Amino acid sequence: MDWFKRKKKISTSAPKKDVPDGLWVKCDGCGTIIYKKELEKKYYVCSQCDHHFRVGSDVYIDLLFDEGTFKEFNADIASDDPLDFTDVKSYRDKYQATVKKTGLKEAVITGTGKMNKIPVVAALMDFRFMGGSMGSVVGEKIGRAIDMAWKKKQPLIILSASGGARMHEGVLSLMQLAKTSAKLARLAERNIPYISLLTNPTTGGTTASYAMLGDVHIAEPGALIGFAGPRVIKQTIGQDLPPGFQRSEFVRDHGFLDLIVHRHELKQRISDILAFFKHKNPAK
Repeated sequence: MDWFKRKKKISTSAPKKDVPDGLWVKCDGCGTIIYKKELEKKYYVCSQCDHHFRVGSDVYIDLLFDEGTFKEFNADIASDDPLDFTDVKSYRDKYQATVKKTGLKEAVITGTGKMNKIPVVAALMDFRFMGGSMGSVVGEKIGRAIDMAWKKKQPLIILSASGGARMHEGVLSLMQLAKTSAKLARLAERNIPYISLLTNPTTGGTTASYAMLGDVHIAEPGALIGFAGPRVIKQTIGQDLPPGFQRSEFVRDHGFLDLIVHRHELKQRISDILAFFKHKNPAK
């Protein structure tokens, strides 16, 4: 005798409901699966292990500046193809594809804004645009941001997120190292503070120029900071590298960083430093 009978047969052929792409993100630090909306609320920092995800300039603008105060300038400057460069495909085609994909025109956004009511000039690099590579337009926009800080006598913030110089522009890209470095020297002569914020990654020609020329160097936890990458260095010297090599903590312990600051605390820490500079060293 059957005590229970199924009234309706369960179909094994019913289509499964797939989870839409992009709703969940796996943390690279601890492997936790995180709901993307919750991750966005935390500015892309894992609540389990504090891993700092790589984010774009738009996130940093929202994080660092008082609401509605950031005003972009020199937004319409775009790169040309001075060397008619082509590898797998032309530089021109690659550039246009990146513009379409990211909605950005270059690997840096420059503007003015306020951080806890302190007016600043800022240049925010974005790794999404060709790996944050520094071409002639990136160097020009950063140079103009430095000039703006000099003219307004306002502190300068440069946020670096870059794989280095843009090979598609050859020596024109390398010239930006000298140009930006020379302009930064003018700020020092006028006692105008420059804070360099290094995020993951900050490498190559960016590290060899403005990223390491700040009055204060701040990095996010776990950021890759160096000139050549660890794989290249290991192959060159033929030796294993120490644990944590070229990460923020290693770089700080060897004297190249002043502070490592959690992303959620960046705005307050930077504004505190700027307030200190204003009190101790008023601009001439």
